Amino acid sequence: MTDQQAAALDPGNPFAEPSALPFALPPFGQIRIEHYLPAFIAGMAQQRAEVAAIATCAEPPSLANTLEPLERSGRVLERVAAVFFNLSGSCGTPELAAIEAQVAPQLAAHHDAIYQDQRLFARVDALHAALPPAPPAGEPATGSAETTEQVEQRRLVQRYHTDFVRSGAQLGEADRERLRALNAELSTLTTTFKNNLLADSNDLAVHLTDAAELDGLSDGEVSAAATAARSRGLDGYLLTLVLPTGQPALESLSNRSVRERLHRAAVSRGIRGNGFDTRATLTRIAQLRAVRARLLGYPDHAHYVIADQTAGSVDAVLTMFSGLVAPAVSNARLEAAELEAALVADGKAGPLQPWDWAYYAAAVRRTRFQLDAAAVRPYLELGRVVRDGIFFAAQSLYGLSFVERDDLRPYATDVSASGSVEDSQVQVYEVRDEDGRARGLFLADWYTRDSKRGGAWMSSFVDQSHLLGQAPVVVINLNLPQPADGEPTLLTLDELRTAFHEFGHVLHGLLSDVRYPRLSGTSVPRDFVEFPSQVNEMWAYWPQVLSRFAVHHVTGEPMPAELVASLQAAQSYGEGFATTEYLAAALLDLEWHRRSPDDPAVAVEDVESFERQALERHGIWFPLVPPRYRSAYFAHVFSGGYSAGYYSYLWSEVLDADTVDWFTAHGGLTRENGRRFADQLLSRGGAVDPMSAFAAVVGRGPVVEPLLRRRGLVTTG
Repeated sequence: MTDQQAAALDPGNPFAEPSALPFALPPFGQIRIEHYLPAFIAGMAQQRAEVAAIATCAEPPSLANTLEPLERSGRVLERVAAVFFNLSGSCGTPELAAIEAQVAPQLAAHHDAIYQDQRLFARVDALHAALPPAPPAGEPATGSAETTEQVEQRRLVQRYHTDFVRSGAQLGEADRERLRALNAELSTLTTTFKNNLLADSNDLAVHLTDAAELDGLSDGEVSAAATAARSRGLDGYLLTLVLPTGQPALESLSNRSVRERLHRAAVSRGIRGNGFDTRATLTRIAQLRAVRARLLGYPDHAHYVIADQTAGSVDAVLTMFSGLVAPAVSNARLEAAELEAALVADGKAGPLQPWDWAYYAAAVRRTRFQLDAAAVRPYLELGRVVRDGIFFAAQSLYGLSFVERDDLRPYATDVSASGSVEDSQVQVYEVRDEDGRARGLFLADWYTRDSKRGGAWMSSFVDQSHLLGQAPVVVINLNLPQPADGEPTLLTLDELRTAFHEFGHVLHGLLSDVRYPRLSGTSVPRDFVEFPSQVNEMWAYWPQVLSRFAVHHVTGEPMPAELVASLQAAQSYGEGFATTEYLAAALLDLEWHRRSPDDPAVAVEDVESFERQALERHGIWFPLVPPRYRSAYFAHVFSGGYSAGYYSYLWSEVLDADTVDWFTAHGGLTRENGRRFADQLLSRGGAVDPMSAFAAVVGRGPVVEPLLRRRGLVTTG
């Protein structure tokens, strides 16, 4: 079969042509399981034919005949992949998993066929060689002789050249063949890890039949647990697992044995020796990544990844971390002593255990700050948080308004249902500028379900691009417990922060204003992409915002001033724990990915001892504070895009804390501040050097002191 024949997709397939819906929203109501695989096959074949035409062009290479056609290529593949991978994460089914297992290695091979094409690389290489000297990176672009268009064109050439080189375009044919085999196997393994982790997380949900065992949970939390049980045909209650080690219910459950069950369920994911065990998969992934890195000229996978990030080197990351470990662990030990005293005062036998930490930390907050998390939740109703908090801040800063579009059909979230709009929990909003001009669409998928992977994330169905005439269609996913019918969704403080955080990614996608899709929205280095979303968290506690959404869901009364004051005062409490659990996970990630291909593979039974030894080497082994993610359920690095990059959150927080200080010093929630942040940074995506974009906002490079103060790792004098 020729590429042209394979590309002849049935016109009735909803992926065959661009969607006719507003903003090219995918026609979810028309998409069926049988449409995906033919669209993938045809889409890959179509793009191969398009790339062959570019590679064999007789004219000297230019943006117009090389990179712009490459940016336009693969539209069918882009459409089907955007829908498929979004839904496989948020509404996964065995049928989707089977298709993913089939197409993942094919997509890896397809990527390699393009980025290892010697004819195409020769054209990209020529464009790269012809670039004039670049202005210094990391400095404000103000005063640069290059126009915005020229800067973006330069970045496009640079990024494509880097993509080709890092994909093996400069290797010999034998090494390219080896690289293709590695990529194919890795794509299969990461898919396997993802699917097994979801299955084991579902299997380990804690089933309770006695309501007394849920003592301490709010009525809404008990209702959500009952709803989760009913959804699986069970009596009683089900405590489902969120992605990190720490489970939200541990803060409230008074029954110590139930807390222990829940904690042990969380940390045993992937290590039980059953059909969902992830250890053999993750050790093989780490080994193959090391082999691939050496093939590409790097000592290990961590060096390969970080070389293309703003950090620049593994040493830079480790240097920053080495200065944080000792004070973080010291603070955590001080917190542990205080919590153990609270445990004993509560009449319980010591010592303090990991499943006790959140419960007694909440008790300390109640005593020291007069802050009771249960008393806060009635003021954090989801709809009001979104409307009067998240949307209000976005309008105040960026002039955006959000109008719900009930006429636009979202994807179905009840995977066993017929697919009617009533089967969806997803909300669709049209986003408009302050002048009323439509900007794009925002989809909100808030609730947990067995078919949704853990965690919270933002993604896109359509990327903004002037070249393609596309406006953004972005989606946010959280895993909030589903309340019973008619009951409100009341957030925890952590869920509140997560909602504002993920919406920061949404803004990065919505405010994108670039020509090329390769540079659109969140297409920035991994250790920079978290920065805008972390900045957006600040508005959750900003008085002007908090006062609007923190209203009792029954009485309509505003949150009492003393409770607001307690919230503000308690923000910095527990940073020893938070920093330690994060650093432990980030260092585990680096240790797995600093392994050389000459190192023997870690045996399945040795994964836990590998973790302990790695953390002991860095001085952060503290059993009371386990890593935020242990290896066997570390989805960020073994099935997501954060391998050797989980350090990014803290690296980005340096920029975040510095920027929060800048916002605060310049008046906070103002349209002028939002305009500057959007114009200089959010709208530019990957079209400018990220550190130059930061400097254009703040007026200088970043400093670390604001982060250290926030984390309680230095005194303020």
